[in-house]
Amino acid sequence: MILRLAWRNIWRNPRRTWLTAAAIAFCSTLLIFSITLQLGGYDMMIDNALRTYTGHLQVQREGYQEKPRMRTDIPHAEGLAARIHEATGAAASVRAQGFALASSKDRSYGVLVVGVQPRHEPEVSTLPGTVHQGRFFRDTRAQEALIGTVLARNLKVGVGDELTLLGNGRDGSVAATVLTVAGLFDSGSTDLDRGMMEMPLGTFQEVFSMEGGAHAIVLRAASLDSAPALADRIKTLLPPDGRVQVLEWDRLMPGLKQLIQADKLNGWFIYGALVLVVTLSITNTFLMAVLERTREFGILLALGMSSLRIGQLVMLESLLLILVGLSIGLLAGGLVTAYFAHYGFTYPGMEEIAAQFNFPTHVYPQVSAVAILLGPSAILVFTLAAALYPALRIRHLQPVEAMSRI
Repeated sequence: MILRLAWRNIWRNPRRTWLTAAAIAFCSTLLIFSITLQLGGYDMMIDNALRTYTGHLQVQREGYQEKPRMRTDIPHAEGLAARIHEATGAAASVRAQGFALASSKDRSYGVLVVGVQPRHEPEVSTLPGTVHQGRFFRDTRAQEALIGTVLARNLKVGVGDELTLLGNGRDGSVAATVLTVAGLFDSGSTDLDRGMMEMPLGTFQEVFSMEGGAHAIVLRAASLDSAPALADRIKTLLPPDGRVQVLEWDRLMPGLKQLIQADKLNGWFIYGALVLVVTLSITNTFLMAVLERTREFGILLALGMSSLRIGQLVMLESLLLILVGLSIGLLAGGLVTAYFAHYGFTYPGMEEIAAQFNFPTHVYPQVSAVAILLGPSAILVFTLAAALYPALRIRHLQPVEAMSRI
């Protein structure tokens, strides 16, 4: 009977009920779309950063990530990469890297030199797709180099010019060679464009005396979500001596993880402020509804109904009103999220930037039960807590005093 009475009471003033429900529904819809889009944006940010160069996973010698050294290499890395690709189907490319002095006719700069497999590198990195002058490598033993636009400007070289490379080999010998600039890339990252040079893996191994070794096997998973399962599978394929390990993206790029955590904190603060504003406005509505029914509550108290029972009635009315708004918000928010999850969401100018740096052109919201229900759940908890104040005021009502109010 109390449920039927509470349902009838919230519709005694339909305009106020619909306005309150609309406020809850709008806040719920906004939170659902914003949270799912934000989480989807994080996935896209991580995926783009990993696809540029790092890869979803890397197989490295233990200790190399913390302290990169030429001698901390993986023996017969190409054979291990082939076995991983055959067993898992994941794209895999072998890399070796070291530091050297790159010199042109006019200038010299210290650079990170990375040896890559011309055939497999485009499968794990978008960097080959950002070559806008010249071309990517065609032969694993070609005497060629691929450099960033900023480094090319600093060295005053272009496609077809020669660079002299001078460094230290794995065995302590002098690593020196002359390379022809095959192409210039523009990754969008100043650090990469200014401080990195790529060369074919075979040439790198010969110049730096690597003897078939390499420093990393870069792997690209089908999606970011499938990377942990792929890492578990790869662990079973590694040598049992434990000297080679699999690193996931959060260890490869800890700075990106910290950046996302900081942005999440900022986002939760904004969402919390939005929920608080809506809660305060709804609290005012609940309070006004209780105050204008003071005479009614006094009559009920005089007839023997306990203040606890009346408080339960008011809380049930509040709950039903909140559920009406949340139901509308969940439906609207779910439809909006489903639409953009299918067609994607893009910002003005995003397509031009994505085309320039070989990135996806659309952001897709992260559709999950947690992402969809997080916002409405917060609204439910806060608004119910806010409804306690009007309900607790009934405990202090005196029947005679309450009935005398107009």
